Amino acid sequence: MFRKIVTGIIVVPLAIVIIAFAVANRQVVTVSFDPFSATAPAYAASLPLFVLIFIVLILGVIVGGLAAWIGQAKWRRGARRLDDEVRQLRNEVDTIEARMMMRQAPMPPDAPPPPVIPPPAA
Repeated sequence: MFRKIVTGIIVVPLAIVIIAFAVANRQVVTVSFDPFSATAPAYAASLPLFVLIFIVLILGVIVGGLAAWIGQAKWRRGARRLDDEVRQLRNEVDTIEARMMMRQAPMPPDAPPPPVIPPPAA
């Protein structure tokens, strides 16, 4: 609940600022991808400034996410290794328990049942 409130407190003002930014920056700008010819570029795109900034922001989030994902590879690898080890140990415990059950001698049919200890009186 607290996390939702904090998220709302951060996201709502941020959305208002982004909308205000988009409305204030509607001018068309030309982005050239040719560093050698400023007058006749090989490729140039004309788009509103806020669109350009949103594209750069989205690309930055994607690149940052990929960098974080690659940086966490060793932790994911370790978690997979530990998960495999836990699975192997559980199988080993199950095998040992099965062996122990097989080694227990069955009770003879004429043997009395084991004594039952009643729970303490409250």
